Amino acid sequence: MTYQAPSRVILIRPHFFSPNPATASDNAFQTPASGDPAVLARAARDEVTGLARALADVGVEATVFDDFTTTTPDSVFPNNWFSTHSDGSVVLYPMYAPNRRAERRSDVLARLTDEFRVRRVIDYSVAEREEKFLEGTGAMVLDHDARVAYACRSRRLSPEVFRDFCRERGYQPVLFDAADHRGVPVYHTNVLMSVGTKLAVVGSEMIRDERQRAEVLGRLRDAGKTIVEITEEQVGRFAGNCIELTGGGLAGSGLAGSGLAGSGLAGSGLASAQAQPGGHTQHLAMSSTAHAALSEEQLARIAEHANVLAVPVPTIERAGGSVRCMIAGNHLERRGAAAAPSMAASSAGSLIAVG
Repeated sequence: MTYQAPSRVILIRPHFFSPNPATASDNAFQTPASGDPAVLARAARDEVTGLARALADVGVEATVFDDFTTTTPDSVFPNNWFSTHSDGSVVLYPMYAPNRRAERRSDVLARLTDEFRVRRVIDYSVAEREEKFLEGTGAMVLDHDARVAYACRSRRLSPEVFRDFCRERGYQPVLFDAADHRGVPVYHTNVLMSVGTKLAVVGSEMIRDERQRAEVLGRLRDAGKTIVEITEEQVGRFAGNCIELTGGGLAGSGLAGSGLAGSGLAGSGLASAQAQPGGHTQHLAMSSTAHAALSEEQLARIAEHANVLAVPVPTIERAGGSVRCMIAGNHLERRGAAAAPSMAASSAGSLIAVG
């Protein structure tokens, strides 16, 4: 596994999914709910199950938590409220929409603490009291290897909290503006771009300021990334909302949640595999919508570095997010493994020491 491309992920499977009215005003990717709510919710639940099985088929371990609450319509997007880090930190984030704040779950944190080396929980959610926000790895795209954090300005990201995070966690902040042709700001950076170990997918034409665009592209090149440019139209079809993951040799054995026996909803690698040390393979997970939007030339460039794992999630995409938004990477060490060096505690968020 590389730090940039985790081999374990966390998914939330909602039982009462619907597009969230509280986020519709600034999410141009979102479409209003229509049809039978029960049918919509069942379809979303099945799409999460399908994603978990597709990941397991390529050896990515997916831990699935069910959400039976009726008041958290966006819970399928856990990457906005927490992130994990290889030094044993779990970071909690302040959320823009009040009804999304209930997505933070103590049972998820307890499961992580039981099974992995969680050394500290750093809680930035206190910034909500001052109407300041930083919606996790939706608002930021992190290059863990190069220690660069990319972020576009929006209601979902307060520059002060972003800079606090970067200073405390040791990332260089790259803050920029991005908007569609109508001037509507991009609500989350992770729909605009994705950064892997050697590959970056980015819709840089939506960074309208030439100097800002040059800085983003320059940082990516300095980090040795092969850049695959996508258009605004492709961004709108979630082609930027992808994530590189590390598969393993135990394909089909990566399901760690409940109710996921069997493999009837398998995903498929759509490009040649890239072998990594230890027999691992890199996979760029994205939706079928995103895959269909990419050209043969773009897919060929991606295939130089990773398999494409395309999974259908059309119901969930109605809520304005796609496969990347659904995945919270798990960068923690499993208990029993060799301990990682400890990092200094954050002073910007509240700190909870964990044994």
